[in-house]
Amino acid sequence: LILCQIVVGVLGNFWLFYHFTSLCLRGYGAKSTGLILRHLTLANSLVILSRGIPETMAAFELKSFLNDFGCKVVFFVHRVARGVSIDSTCLLSIFQAITINPWNSRWAVLKGKAPEYIGPSNILCWILNIILNIMVPVCVTDKWNNKNASRTMDLGYCTSELHDKDTVLLYMIVISAHDVFCLGLITWASVFMVSILYRHRQQVQHIHRTQVSPASSPEIRATQSILFLVSTFVSFYTLSSIIHIYFSIVYKPSWWLMNTSALINSGFPTAYPLILLSHNHCVSRFFSVCMGRNTQFPCLIRE
Repeated sequence: LILCQIVVGVLGNFWLFYHFTSLCLRGYGAKSTGLILRHLTLANSLVILSRGIPETMAAFELKSFLNDFGCKVVFFVHRVARGVSIDSTCLLSIFQAITINPWNSRWAVLKGKAPEYIGPSNILCWILNIILNIMVPVCVTDKWNNKNASRTMDLGYCTSELHDKDTVLLYMIVISAHDVFCLGLITWASVFMVSILYRHRQQVQHIHRTQVSPASSPEIRATQSILFLVSTFVSFYTLSSIIHIYFSIVYKPSWWLMNTSALINSGFPTAYPLILLSHNHCVSRFFSVCMGRNTQFPCLIRE
């Protein structure tokens, strides 16, 4: 399952990266959105590879292939990439909410200024998560260097040492606060976009009655895509955060929970490009301009 997840996830994220880069080069996509998506696909790929490859090798009984330095790098990259994936998704949701906001609203001034902050915001996401996960290399070591088996958690191919409980608790509070804050912003931005799309559909409902069936209206399709994406995102990362907290409390988890954790951690990074390809009208066509370039509400992803 993990090996299939690696193949599907990496290929899906590579396709998404290539697709939106090509759209931007052809002038069909917003450069700001393309920049966020490039960071997001890179982070998603790192999440999948940094956890998937070691888990796959461990499944084939190759449990001593990583030395102390390798264990520290693999887990540090995984945690940083996971955080960047969450932050980039949050940034993308907020930017989309600002983009579809009407020009006559009180937030209209942000529509012109938002693209200027996309680059620095992406860099800040990486720096922030490097700082937040600076403890990971201290806690993780290879299986040959653990000196106190009662204070370590076996990760299959590496071990995690139990340090001072107060330090661990403080670290978990900080990480959990970061995840909850991002999940809250994503949910708020999604609800905000759905409300704008609903109001827009109400305004043009008489046109839809004569030309397009309500079920196939662009507002309905966009709303379904938004709700499906945010529900999938919140589900995967909520489960991932709960399991991570559980691991910090119970240092001897069962093997099946360890394997389930590996699948869940890479779940959304793997599913994200597939969801966009299957649920968004803009991405489902190869290098197409979604819903017309002169429509009032162009494609959320492209804009």
